Amino acid sequence: MTHLERVAEEIRTIGLYDLVLQDVHKIAKKTRVTKDEILEIMQEEPQILEDYKQINIEYNLSNIHLRDIDLSKVDEPCKAKAKEVNENLKHLREIEKYTLDFEQSSTLVIIFSIEFFVLFSVQYFIVLLDLKEWQILIYSIFATSIAVAWWYAKKEQKKYEVNSKIFYEKYDTTLELIEQLEERGCIKKSDLIIEECEEHV
Repeated sequence: MTHLERVAEEIRTIGLYDLVLQDVHKIAKKTRVTKDEILEIMQEEPQILEDYKQINIEYNLSNIHLRDIDLSKVDEPCKAKAKEVNENLKHLREIEKYTLDFEQSSTLVIIFSIEFFVLFSVQYFIVLLDLKEWQILIYSIFATSIAVAWWYAKKEQKKYEVNSKIFYEKYDTTLELIEQLEERGCIKKSDLIIEECEEHV
């Protein structure tokens, strides 16, 4: 569902992917590359595509480069499957963020940021406000906050694992449905491809 020609063009021309382009330059051993060369490098080095996808997810851009099927243009016998494809695509876009490694997710960054703020506050209360007689209570509160943060991180990690599994299963199912619809002459997959990201324009 990721349109590789679009990926190659975006890596080559859009500043958001400059780090990926730098990796492409290192692999190609030159500073100017064509779209075809990037496509070739992506075949040889799958990590390039993975890095592109990760950047998109971090910036809330979808790696699903397919638009919904226009149900008004689909014959009645195909409508049920076409509708299922549209529902699946919607769900995939919603849970796509869970395909990131939890360790690289913004959720973990937020948890660490809150804990850093709590630690700073603890030091502020004890040292600057001269609350040394309360330091055991204050440190206890800090220890409790660490335990809560650890529990929450584990809960979120589990959520990532579950939703990631659902995503890949539904992804495969949706591809199969699209292929079946194309074989039956209900749709052309090429008509569904989004060749340019509106967020970049």
